[in-house]
Amino acid sequence: MKNLLFAIRPLALDLMSTLVFVGLSALTGNVMLATAVAIAAGAARVAWQLSRREHVNAMQWMSLGLVLVTGGATLITHNPRFMMAKPSVVYVLVGLAMLERGWMLPYLPPSAREHLHDDVMIGWGYVWAGLMFFTAALNAVVALTMSLTVWSAFIAIFPAASKISLFAVQYLAVRARAIRNARRTEAEAAAKANATDLPIAA
Repeated sequence: MKNLLFAIRPLALDLMSTLVFVGLSALTGNVMLATAVAIAAGAARVAWQLSRREHVNAMQWMSLGLVLVTGGATLITHNPRFMMAKPSVVYVLVGLAMLERGWMLPYLPPSAREHLHDDVMIGWGYVWAGLMFFTAALNAVVALTMSLTVWSAFIAIFPAASKISLFAVQYLAVRARAIRNARRTEAEAAAKANATDLPIAA
């Protein structure tokens, strides 16, 4: 669970400040106000954890630093593209964390692990890292070339939809493979038992 939280927490922090920025920009049309509140939201999140004596890991501090830096740049230059590009950096960092070999293995149920080779989940871990890098690249393209309205729609829909879709594909694929391997094992065991029970020819 430690590795998963290490990878996901910065996304949660980034998602909160980013969605605050998107929502207020859409509601008020005031990018500067939205940026200021997004900075405050990111800082408040970490302050809340510290007040509860919860551990704030390095990636969360880095995510907060990005909120402050990109938000500050937006306020100084009046250019929202700094805030728009920020998620790309966070997704790259999370993708790098997900390149750790076997980080998904602890989340495989014992009943399924019994019928799956570790390489299956190791491979899926790299697929998730690939999705993070792809999202980072796509966000950068949209942030730098599209309008704030288009980017807002993208960031509100694509990251969540892509993760839900990949999770569903992974779940179905892993489940199907585990079932197939379990049936093969049962068939081989039955065949072996039948061979043992055959009468020995005189």
